[in-house]
Amino acid sequence: MTEVDVVVVGAGIVGAACAEALSAAGVRVLVLDRGAPASGTTAAGEGNILVSDKGPGPELDLAIASRTEWLKVLDRLPRRVADVEWEPKGGLVVATGEPGPLEDFAAAQRGAGVDARVLKPADALELEPLLTPAVTVGVHYPDDAQLQPVLAATALLAAVRARGGLVRGGVTALSVLRTAGRVVGVSTDAGDFACGAVVNACGPWAGAFSEAAGGPLAILPRRGMILVTAPLPECVRHKVYDADYVGAVGSGDAELQTSTVVESTRGGTVLIGSSRERIGFDDSVRVRVLRELARKAVGLFPFLGEVPVMRAYGGFRPYAPDHLPVIGADPRVEGLWHATGHEGAGIGLAASTGRLITELFLGLSPHVDPLPFRVDRPALLGVS
Repeated sequence: MTEVDVVVVGAGIVGAACAEALSAAGVRVLVLDRGAPASGTTAAGEGNILVSDKGPGPELDLAIASRTEWLKVLDRLPRRVADVEWEPKGGLVVATGEPGPLEDFAAAQRGAGVDARVLKPADALELEPLLTPAVTVGVHYPDDAQLQPVLAATALLAAVRARGGLVRGGVTALSVLRTAGRVVGVSTDAGDFACGAVVNACGPWAGAFSEAAGGPLAILPRRGMILVTAPLPECVRHKVYDADYVGAVGSGDAELQTSTVVESTRGGTVLIGSSRERIGFDDSVRVRVLRELARKAVGLFPFLGEVPVMRAYGGFRPYAPDHLPVIGADPRVEGLWHATGHEGAGIGLAASTGRLITELFLGLSPHVDPLPFRVDRPALLGVS
């Protein structure tokens, strides 16, 4: 058996961030993924690093810390892989109805330390000239950013390898190996790997792995879809979404919910989202969802009605019933750790998640309060 300090199960953005932070602290790491690295949920993400979509509370605190941490992480990546298409473009949230709720939300965020600037409709249109004139209020978030998630995860894993760590795709982790109640390895379809700890960073599949490992968590998949236009000249300068997005992010409803999210990429395409639906791991393309996304996007940016859609894609996000990530040690199985439940915010929260896992693993003072993200929260222990 190959022996390392920690095996990270899952090579998406969260697993990669955990492995990178651990390896930067001198921990010997092996990363395993049943597919190719960064090919699951991470490959289906938009690359958002947001503070704009979270109300005051633990997740916003983590998001603010992670926005700062991402710059530190990118700065220590090997130069040859450091271009992850980082764009500190800022975000713009707009309402086309009663402006009061969005203004109140922004005020609460400012009280929590977010730079949230309320704009009159004319000022919102100055930032985004192609917006619908029906906008009644906007809020500008200068700290919102974007990166290319597959490039970012790949770069993080390259840093792990450069420090002597190992990354293996095409290996399915089946369970953990235990002696006297504590983890001594991980069992896979490619054999056993000895280690002192295992980090469950399996994203939407974290519930199944946690159960197999003896520490079941109520993590479920939540499906989302995105439309991609043909490449265009610069037309959308910020990440722009309607005020309904905040409510959709925080909802626990299993039925389909859509809200408008529009942003450009460095390649010129425009990404159009977003949808949320708890339908298990059903990955079929639902035309009605795509139609709803397109209809709402045209309502926000009328010019999109004349723009061809090049493709659509979807993915599964790891949903926790109380809408908070799970970050920390499992008290039921010594040596089992979890880093999951971020839902659609995993890319933005990954940097601080990796740092927090590393701090807790090494017994260092955590840079954010870990208590809200603890594993033994009542909402997470609903799996027998």
